[in-house]
Amino acid sequence: MGLTRQYLRYGPAALFGLVASARGSAAFVALRGERGRYVAVPACEHVFVWDARKGEKVLILKGLKQEVSCLCPSPDGLHLAVGYEDGSIRVFSLLSGEANITFNGHKAAVTALQYDHLGGRLVSGSKDTDVIVWDVINESGLYRLKGHKDAVTQVLFLKEKNLLVTSGKDTLVKWWDLDTQHCFKTLVGHRTEVWGMALISEEKRLITGSADSELRVWDIAYIKEAKDPDEPESKKSKAASPGAEENTEEDETLELDEHPEERLVKCSKVGSIMREGRDRVVTLATDRTGKVLACHGTDSVLEVFSVLSEEELQKKLEKKMKKAKKKAKQNSEEEPERSVELSLQEEIQRVTNIKASSKIKSFDLILSPKGELKIALLLQNNIIESYSLNLSAQVPQAVRASRITIGGHRSDVRTLAFSSDNIAVLSAASESVKIWNRSTLQCIRTMGCEYALCSLFVPGDRQVIVGTKTGKLQLYDLASGSLMETLNAHDGAVWSIALSPDQRGFVTGGADKCVKFWEFELVKDESSIQKRLSMKHVRILQLDEDVLCVRFSPNQKLLAVSLLDCTVKIFYTDTLKFFLSLYGHKLPVLCMDISYDGTLIATGSADRNVKIWGLDFGDCHRSLFAHDDSVMYLQFVAKSHLFFTAGKDSKIKQWDADKFEHIQTLEGHHKEVWCLALSPNGDYLVSASHDKSLRLWERTREPLVLEEEREMQQEAEYEESVAKEEQPVVAGEAQGETGLAGKKTIETIKAAERIMEAIELYREETAKLKEHKAICKAAGKEVPFPANPILRAYGNITPSAYVLEVFKKVRSSELEESLLVLPFSYVPDLLRLFNEYIHLGSEVELLCRALLFLLKIHFGQITSNHMLVTVIENLKKTTISRVSEARDVLGFNMAGLQYLKREIEAKDEVMFFADATDRFEEKKRKRKKKEKMVLAVL
Repeated sequence: MGLTRQYLRYGPAALFGLVASARGSAAFVALRGERGRYVAVPACEHVFVWDARKGEKVLILKGLKQEVSCLCPSPDGLHLAVGYEDGSIRVFSLLSGEANITFNGHKAAVTALQYDHLGGRLVSGSKDTDVIVWDVINESGLYRLKGHKDAVTQVLFLKEKNLLVTSGKDTLVKWWDLDTQHCFKTLVGHRTEVWGMALISEEKRLITGSADSELRVWDIAYIKEAKDPDEPESKKSKAASPGAEENTEEDETLELDEHPEERLVKCSKVGSIMREGRDRVVTLATDRTGKVLACHGTDSVLEVFSVLSEEELQKKLEKKMKKAKKKAKQNSEEEPERSVELSLQEEIQRVTNIKASSKIKSFDLILSPKGELKIALLLQNNIIESYSLNLSAQVPQAVRASRITIGGHRSDVRTLAFSSDNIAVLSAASESVKIWNRSTLQCIRTMGCEYALCSLFVPGDRQVIVGTKTGKLQLYDLASGSLMETLNAHDGAVWSIALSPDQRGFVTGGADKCVKFWEFELVKDESSIQKRLSMKHVRILQLDEDVLCVRFSPNQKLLAVSLLDCTVKIFYTDTLKFFLSLYGHKLPVLCMDISYDGTLIATGSADRNVKIWGLDFGDCHRSLFAHDDSVMYLQFVAKSHLFFTAGKDSKIKQWDADKFEHIQTLEGHHKEVWCLALSPNGDYLVSASHDKSLRLWERTREPLVLEEEREMQQEAEYEESVAKEEQPVVAGEAQGETGLAGKKTIETIKAAERIMEAIELYREETAKLKEHKAICKAAGKEVPFPANPILRAYGNITPSAYVLEVFKKVRSSELEESLLVLPFSYVPDLLRLFNEYIHLGSEVELLCRALLFLLKIHFGQITSNHMLVTVIENLKKTTISRVSEARDVLGFNMAGLQYLKREIEAKDEVMFFADATDRFEEKKRKRKKKEKMVLAVL
């Protein structure tokens, strides 16, 4: 291969301008031993942890490529489970910020995550309609539950029983028995999608929220339990309420389908609570104690409810009874016969409504022991707000504790610009202009503006000019951060602005079919002595169509103007005479740029193409299909014929205008890329997207060879296609309710290949060893044995030990899927090796798991193979003995731990009683002192 032209690779340097993505959910996390202070929020592919009190970012949990779609902190507060758009789940340690565990099982975005109360299991629901239960400790998937017909919206574990409740967009709420892994009950009381679910009253009540303003409340009764004699009267009387009559028919039909003894739970509708919001429920959740319930719709109001505990209900009921008796005595002397009951509205009371500054996307609650409720709200417009609410107050009022806004814009950034010294970056959106320091990524200035569409730094970098949607030009002074001047430049939007190469003025193009020329001038205000910068309108070029983009040639001889009629017209700057018309695009040209030497002009259009033209004769050199959607921005790299394009397909691409080749694609943004800006020295690129993020890309010193780049791209495509291959369909086999938790990925295929290679090496080495023994026997002396370099690298281990090493390196979550891919021809060798390992007592747990899985999937072939009968018999003996040994060790350790626990508890009780007596004595002393003082006063 001859020497090809090398390019330098641009790589991602940073993500900034983002407080939180509107996708996903916010969650309070415990950091440094504090709860209710730190909030974890999704930020594109990362997770940011913010200190709500200081408004500082304290931790970034770095993702790979996919956008975060769901968050769930573990009960111990040490880990955070993060679900992604591609269906993967990663569990991060909040202490180190590293991802310890990765689960791959879903084929689409993860929509719901929940830990069980001990934190040992994690359940995930997805858009692919599956629910998967994962073992966090063993880092593996337990099983997949299939039954929903649409995306799963919420998943909840029940503490008391090994049960799971799931809700979906298919209007169903399903109850799963995790011991037998099947769905034993489906609630069909909803007409529309079930968007949210919560358990309250110590898991005796279920609340569901759907597309109407009704929160339905369901009573949960465990059938196996005996009726509690001390149950409050209200519950018994509710069984006879009209709401339950409808359900009796439903129960009868259920009993026809299945035997009553098979059912574990009875779930009947009690009534409903009305929300104030008219639209669908977006999030419905309780705090960890279950005392507070909150929900919000697609608006900016969070509705907070208080759930009364059993004791509070009992007290309320007693009060009501007394009142009823009193009333009855007044009316007549007879005792009231009818029983008193509490209404649902009295059990679940509305506390208050919290009005946020914008639409709420998600929230989290935390109730402190003192009765203060802390609420974190993730808003649609890149803001996190936190509120505190004192529930013990007579009229609870929500107080806004903090608001994190400085790190980003409220709306999409529509224009970007670099200062001439490559240090400052300007970004402007519909409400503000922000100036960022490129090296620290800190926001230096924030200035209010109208809806900005284009911008530039005035030469000298002390002022900036912004063109707005209403046709105004706004001039800002950066030192004071103030608006110096506003000019009405155009009658429509100012779509484009370009600085003249002599730096004395600039040109603007607008929706009023005009191109206007401006010059900088110094004017003196009456109020101040010093002169200030201003803009003077010099000339105007009237055209037939709206102007979308304007650019000067570097020698300032020509001016290129792109129009709404899909053409680009080129005029002489001095006389404004027409020179060339570039036509060929099927849709309007949205962006263009002229190269540094003035020989080429590149145009990007809404027809998804980029055309490269010569500026001498206006001939089209090449048309390139650039993006899968409109090309939004185009800019040449300084002192080269390389240029970058940004598209609505969320990609940024680099091209060579001489060779007409695509060099590299910068992937990172998750939504449309609106604009980009290259630094004057070409080392940095900043891009802005609809995902509210700004990204900084840096030119590295790493050379980029096109052939290698193409090969890597093809490999990535192949790996993706391999992972997407469906499992073979077995004739006559029906899809069950449960399945394997994992899915086939390129990692599982590679793991299977590594196991195959290790077994092949084992076969070769054992054959060589036999040959060597025969040679030694024939020679009558010890002949040196040539060691395998791989085994030597592992410290001269035996071939069988090498297979075990490879086995141990397979990720726990990928083990089953890897064994599923493994051809049967390798299984007999594996079984023999397993026998050897288990006999030695090494990795018993891992090997038993693999052994049982292999027996399950290859049962027919193993049992029909006579050569494996002895192996299986031996395995049976060794496995049973080793597993019982392991069980004894576990039992002994458990007993020891329980003994220690009892010892500690006994000590604590002694301490507690000692404390109590001390306190009692203290109170006694205080009372005596008080009495003495009262006597003295008297």
